[in-house]
Amino acid sequence: MIDRLIGGAERLAGGFLAFVTALTFVSVVLRYVFAWSIPDAYDLSRNFLGILIFWGIAVTGYRGDHITVELFWNTLPPRGKWFLDILASLFTIVCMAAFAWAMADKVMDVYGSHEATYDLRLPVWPFYLLAWVGLGGSVLLLLVRFARQIRAPLPTGPASIGVSH
Repeated sequence: MIDRLIGGAERLAGGFLAFVTALTFVSVVLRYVFAWSIPDAYDLSRNFLGILIFWGIAVTGYRGDHITVELFWNTLPPRGKWFLDILASLFTIVCMAAFAWAMADKVMDVYGSHEATYDLRLPVWPFYLLAWVGLGGSVLLLLVRFARQIRAPLPTGPASIGVSH
């Protein structure tokens, strides 16, 4: 179930990345070849880029594929490595939960302000909401990862703790 959810999040983020890439490419070609621009291309690409980053954070946090510094971790015995991994996961969960809380407040502010894009006057709050859903998913997936870390045997590496690849 979780693996299907992760796969869906990856496909969604990939789709947003493909959209942003295509929009940017077409916009540049139209601007330099035909001296014409796509209305709201900049606003759409930056909003979709934010969404795909937040959805990517969810997948990366769950899998433990983010950048790690193992200088201190490598010197610890297995029990110390396990404890440090648990401590790092708790810290990450708290930070991401605070980030998600702040983003929820931002979604409400943008919704209340009726902010819109420049050219087409599209409401901006749905983009913020989709980004917030990615952050909320990140917190949930980090909690799942944390539960698996607690139940896992002593670690052999930082990315292999209780999460199947």
